[in-house]
Amino acid sequence: MSPTIASPRGTGLDKVVASAAEAVADVPDGASLAVGGFGLCGNPIALIEALLAQGTRDLWVVSNNCGVDDWGLGVLLGAGRIRRMTSSYVGENKEFERQFLSGELELELTPQGTLAEKLRAGGAGIAGFWTRTGVGTQVAEGGLPQRYDGAGGVAQASAPKEVRTFGVGPRGRDGSYAEEAEFVLEDAITTDFALVHALRGDRHGNLVFHRSARNFSPLAAMAGRVCVAQVEELVEPGEIDPDAVHLPGVFVHRVVEVGPDAPKRIERRTVRPAAATDQPAPASSGTATSTKEG
Repeated sequence: MSPTIASPRGTGLDKVVASAAEAVADVPDGASLAVGGFGLCGNPIALIEALLAQGTRDLWVVSNNCGVDDWGLGVLLGAGRIRRMTSSYVGENKEFERQFLSGELELELTPQGTLAEKLRAGGAGIAGFWTRTGVGTQVAEGGLPQRYDGAGGVAQASAPKEVRTFGVGPRGRDGSYAEEAEFVLEDAITTDFALVHALRGDRHGNLVFHRSARNFSPLAAMAGRVCVAQVEELVEPGEIDPDAVHLPGVFVHRVVEVGPDAPKRIERRTVRPAAATDQPAPASSGTATSTKEG
């Protein structure tokens, strides 16, 4: 049974709230959340930590991934606050693996593009859509483990989905298709709340995301009945060029400023050894010289 969700606060023109704690104060136990971010890019960590601090539990979270063991959604997972995850990538998190295999966590594994479209469809008021992704696999045929029994067996598996044949490609003069292909029906996703991180936002909720953080964040925001956005920079209405807005304020209900120094993490740092050419050049002696590589 879904929790009772209060009507969205911040539905007026000025949607700014004073703190992350205030912004998520009415997220109840058992709520569903769509959370933006891609890997560790664009994680709404201030909102996540506020949820952790207030003790909200038994959550169903829809997000591309679940952070890492000590960052992003991983902090909620590690505290046992997440009951179910709908994700496309679940690597880089040992605690996720442990909870899933032990039967503590339910998982709905979804192809990445399908997950993005399920969120977008939910935000656009579309009940579902047909896609070729997953046809001929357990995604369509069912049987994907969703919960283990803790002893190596599958306690709950995904159900089969409807598959239908459609014409594809250009039509002939008689209106018929030259080819046909099978498509699987995917349901849209809507959630009680959405949590996102944006680079910039105004008081009306118009948001601008930074590069990879844009991959899932606008879609997650659209899918939530109440969208809460933490922004690094809060500006006045009109300061963001309308053509630069990635998500219109109509989808956003609360905005909280976290500042440009909001903590950010690199998921997997990869560097190369410093080469000789990387060393600082010696101070000039005033004599012109030339060097040649090779």
